Amino acid sequence: MKFSANALDILYEDNHLLAINKPKGLLTQPTPTQAESLETLAKTWIKTKYQKKGNVFLHPIHRLDKPVSGIVLFARTSKALSRLNSQMREHLIEKTYLAEVEGLLEKSSGELFHHLARTSYRTLVQKNSKGGEGKPAHLSYTVLKEESHSTHVLITLHTGRYHQIRAQFAHIGHPIIGDVKYGAKKTSSSSIALHHAILTFYHPITNQKLTIQSQSDY
Repeated sequence: MKFSANALDILYEDNHLLAINKPKGLLTQPTPTQAESLETLAKTWIKTKYQKKGNVFLHPIHRLDKPVSGIVLFARTSKALSRLNSQMREHLIEKTYLAEVEGLLEKSSGELFHHLARTSYRTLVQKNSKGGEGKPAHLSYTVLKEESHSTHVLITLHTGRYHQIRAQFAHIGHPIIGDVKYGAKKTSSSSIALHHAILTFYHPITNQKLTIQSQSDY
């Protein structure tokens, strides 16, 4: 799939911040083997819009996995980056996701508490947290709609672990639709049914509370 800087879905922009609706199938940042990414396209977009020459300062405050869509917030200045990173450490940034998971959940709402350990391939839930290297993971969810064989859920993260939503829902027997890595049935799409829909934080300069939203199909 080809992506274009001109086609980016800009959700919010000012001199300090840039929020973009990342399409599924696109990396958040480039890697040594793959240059195409949301960050690269966003830098091109800024250069074109403002006719900037040379390097553009742009750094993501958080990342989304390649098959996941939704809001990615970038800092456009070092001051904004530093202050937003502080908000992340102090758990002042709220991230809410929409997902469709396999099967029907027993409860209409609930919380998941696990300890997660990251491997080279994926994140695993530790059955015994005592003495292990796993980190605590906590999320809450609310059922939005039930299909015949799947459930649409609204998920709020209280910790930000690698592949947290994917690993925790897979562990309780409800992997995200399309997430073959975590045991879901294979589908015709290479993406998974997970979308970062709502991001709430404090503006790093004005301290105004901001909420950015992005629609999805889930």
